[in-house]
Amino acid sequence: MNQLEGKRILVVGMGKSGIAATQALLKLKAVVSVYDRKEEDKIDTCLIQFLKNKNVTCYFGEEPDNTGDLDMVVISPGVPLDTGFVQKAKDAGAEVIGELEIAYRVGRGKYVAITGTNGKTTTTTLVGEIFKNSGRKTYVVGNVGVAVISKALCTTEDDWLVTETSSFQLETTKHFRPEISVLLNITPDHMDRHKTIENYARAKAMIFQNQDQSQYFIVNHDDAESMKLVDQCPAKVIPFSRKMELPVGCYVLDGDIVIRNEQGQIIDICSKDELKIPGAHNLENALASAAAAYFAGIPEDVIAKTLREFEGVEHRLEFSGEVDGVRFVNDSKGTNPDASIKALEAMKGRVILIAGGYDKGSDYEEFIHAFQGKVKHLVLLGKTAPKIKETAERLGFTDITMCRDMDECVKTGFKLASPGDTVLLSPACASWDMYTCFEQRGEHFKNCVRDLEK
Repeated sequence: MNQLEGKRILVVGMGKSGIAATQALLKLKAVVSVYDRKEEDKIDTCLIQFLKNKNVTCYFGEEPDNTGDLDMVVISPGVPLDTGFVQKAKDAGAEVIGELEIAYRVGRGKYVAITGTNGKTTTTTLVGEIFKNSGRKTYVVGNVGVAVISKALCTTEDDWLVTETSSFQLETTKHFRPEISVLLNITPDHMDRHKTIENYARAKAMIFQNQDQSQYFIVNHDDAESMKLVDQCPAKVIPFSRKMELPVGCYVLDGDIVIRNEQGQIIDICSKDELKIPGAHNLENALASAAAAYFAGIPEDVIAKTLREFEGVEHRLEFSGEVDGVRFVNDSKGTNPDASIKALEAMKGRVILIAGGYDKGSDYEEFIHAFQGKVKHLVLLGKTAPKIKETAERLGFTDITMCRDMDECVKTGFKLASPGDTVLLSPACASWDMYTCFEQRGEHFKNCVRDLEK
């Protein structure tokens, strides 16, 4: 039964998830209105024409005046829940949820949901590959760039949606209930939105809030903040660790990735040295992926084959070329200090580091401490450049160059590098001050590297 037919629903934000939600809600015969803070002349003309053809009421650059008449508000992840008109609608009785929750309600597939401060996209993509290789019909959706609801409507009970979920998406869920939930790590991020690490962790914990003992929660045993949440979890807890043996879970034993199942049997998957994705953090991503797949019932030989073959994702430690013996690596997805620390740890040899961007309220002291003689020179751009420079100089690191744009950063990095060095883009910041997304930033970096090669 379609419970949304005739419901008056406002979709807030016309990004990928908002557009997909609008299309799905129209198919479900809801009475849809949309809002975006951008003026109409900044909105894609094809989108405007589509909305007008469907008799959708549009509020572009102006607050909606229908908040007292709404049954539901579907809010995009980037829009704070305390936005004035959203709060008005809620106070008037409207339900406020996100696109992920709507997708869960209208679709029929089973979910593997993956969250964490870092590693989400790599792990989601890897789990998706394992599921596909096992022969299951699988959709890889969520924060990886494919709106969940765009696939949910065509799912059957046998289909799987391997879903990257952010804290912003999770905090607007109510009934969302994955078969397998995965928490990779929790380090300070989005403090401009969540204010405290406790609030941030609380949003992450919503990934398992509706699970029960028939389902599984995969969690990083080596991450203290993640393990603090275990007592709240109603599902079966399956830890993973790259540092110690576990009574149940996925870990490293004599150099091999193994799983100890609930019956106490140890299943050998593959050697950790067979992984093509570099760094300790990617070993953790592989452990989490193996655990999620195994406890979803996928055979170990399929898991092993996929782990051996998987080469990573774009914009995450992506080799982007070599010029006169200098390597270039695109880690544009390093959008917070902890992600960039992990990228530095994965690098071999000396590094010229390109960093800076939009400030999410992060602290950069630990980031600077991680340089540890590995970073030869720091090249900065974007709004956070002065803040990072001040932190670095206060901590005694003074080999710093400030640049206007990415082209200047890449050229400067190349001039400062010697054969055998790596110029690494790992910003430790979001991209929103200069780019629409981290993908655009990474593509610009790669284009600048190609220009050097000419």
